[in-house]
Amino acid sequence: MDVLIWVLVSLLAMVAISITTVVLVIRALVKRARRNRALAGAALRTRAQFSSGPRRQVLRLRIRLDEILASGRAAADLAARGDGPRGDLPKLFRRIEHEGAALELQLRLMESEIDTAVLTAGLAAAGHRVEQVAGLVRRLRSAVASGLEGLTDDTLAALRSDIDREVVALRAGVDELRTLNQRDQPAAPTGITQPTTISRPTGISQPTASTARDKEPRS
Repeated sequence: MDVLIWVLVSLLAMVAISITTVVLVIRALVKRARRNRALAGAALRTRAQFSSGPRRQVLRLRIRLDEILASGRAAADLAARGDGPRGDLPKLFRRIEHEGAALELQLRLMESEIDTAVLTAGLAAAGHRVEQVAGLVRRLRSAVASGLEGLTDDTLAALRSDIDREVVALRAGVDELRTLNQRDQPAAPTGITQPTTISRPTGISQPTASTARDKEPRS
């Protein structure tokens, strides 16, 4: 009997440990999914598609707020990694992000509201706050873009000057090489020379055929 009780206790302990392990794993996965912004955004869009009424509008505001903060986060990261002037842009975005997190909590609270009239009345104020955050992020991105454009224009101008100087130097080198090649080539003949003729003395006359016949002995 005691052995059977110990076996049952052991089985119950194993079942409890297994259930606890599964629950902990599920909680860890849920927390990781919530931290993953891509999965959280996809979950919000899915819920918005299957919702209706004021609650759907609240979910749309949450989606817009998430996209706005993601846009500002990307601009702040570029400003922090870039070589241009950063100023207080990262610090300012952290403040915007803090306000956005507070607004996200308000929207979550509105989503759990069961009174449709109260929920509808709060939508206008919530939408106005979301647009205020959007305006701040637009100004932040404009400041980051201005810094990057100024840095890019200066860099491109310097690069253009370097390329122009290199092109001029290459052309000068090619012209000098052509000049040297022309100097090293032999001069081409200007015309065809006529063969030289052997001059005969003018005072000595050549014997003719008739004179030679006159000198032959006559029979």
